[in-house]
Amino acid sequence: MSELFSRIDHARTADEVVRRIEDLILEGILRSGDRLPGERELASMFDVSRPILRDALKQLEARGLLVSRHGGGTRVADIIGEVFTQPVMELISGHGKATADYLEFRREIEGVAARLAAERATPDDRVLLSGILDRMRAAHERADFDEEARLDVEFHGAIGECAHNIILLHTLRSCYRLLADGVFFNRTLIYRLAGARDALLEQHLAIGDAVLAGKPASALEAARRHIDFVESAIAKAERADNWQKVSRLRLAQRSRDHRNV
Repeated sequence: MSELFSRIDHARTADEVVRRIEDLILEGILRSGDRLPGERELASMFDVSRPILRDALKQLEARGLLVSRHGGGTRVADIIGEVFTQPVMELISGHGKATADYLEFRREIEGVAARLAAERATPDDRVLLSGILDRMRAAHERADFDEEARLDVEFHGAIGECAHNIILLHTLRSCYRLLADGVFFNRTLIYRLAGARDALLEQHLAIGDAVLAGKPASALEAARRHIDFVESAIAKAERADNWQKVSRLRLAQRSRDHRNV
């Protein structure tokens, strides 16, 4: 934590503190919901007076980057996902074409992110990514669907972080917020398809391994193949789900017919 909020070497002003915290948020180091240290501790870390720190935090709160709650400390505001406001999300969730467009966009942007990640990932990035891949394997072995779904989002977010492009990072986070919230499709439908969970794990490992090995072309292609599979699996899962609904209604109707005979 002390490395995060290190001593400010320049002029110790509120503006310098604001800039330091802005950078941490912009680079994705501080994420939505992360709690800052207490005022006394944070002032000591930055080596600034408490009035200067207080002024900086007020500026950041006024701009909607931080939120303070009585007894809950100061946290990074939930700013990710505002690329798609709630009215827009409600609008696009009801239109089938939006899902196809969403996946088309993800196919291209995730390919770029994976390529850049393979080129730019640092040793620390590789440690983080390797840990996520290990947890994905473990969750798969336990057949923990909820954990697999959560790690799916975390994995793709980590690839975006490894790309070291702040615009790309926050755009991807907005996309994954929609994914986590189930705006476009229900991922549990995909998990019900025979072999889908195995295929998804293999695809994630292929992307991760290419990034870890520093192979940009392989990472890009693996990311695109992954989205192609997701698109195909969604179509199959939705079709199978519709068949099941029709079959259930048909069976219920036949049962009523037999009772009335």
